[in-house]
Amino acid sequence: MKKIASFEVDHRYIQPGVYISRVDGDITTYDLRFTRPNVGEYLENAAIHTLEHLLATYIRNSAIADDVIYLGPMGCRTGFYLLLRNANNATLLPFLTEIFQQVAAHTGEVFGVSEIECGNCAEHCLDGAIVAAKGFLATLATCDPSLRYPS
Repeated sequence: MKKIASFEVDHRYIQPGVYISRVDGDITTYDLRFTRPNVGEYLENAAIHTLEHLLATYIRNSAIADDVIYLGPMGCRTGFYLLLRNANNATLLPFLTEIFQQVAAHTGEVFGVSEIECGNCAEHCLDGAIVAAKGFLATLATCDPSLRYPS
């Protein structure tokens, strides 16, 4: 059976950062890696869930809203995938910095947390999401602008 593209990357060398995972026509899949794979430090489920709500809302209300195809967490709990149409790699890191600053500064209610809007409205952690966003902001400040996976 053919391996999917993300399984072709040697996860032993992935560091926290932003990477181009694949390009399919005009859609680019980005790997937003918060933690190193397989070292025992993973994002907590409740924080991931809250990050998903905050990131999705802020991104879908940004200047690139019409080009957002998908944002969602990785099952391994080490980061998120972001799929964009007509992506501009040169402006991605500043854009993500702006979005993660919004998440890190978020106060009040988390968007979409009710029984009507969410399938697991009881499992959220704003404090954990903010800590993860602040950590990822530090990562963004040191990302390789080539957005290539380490080899």
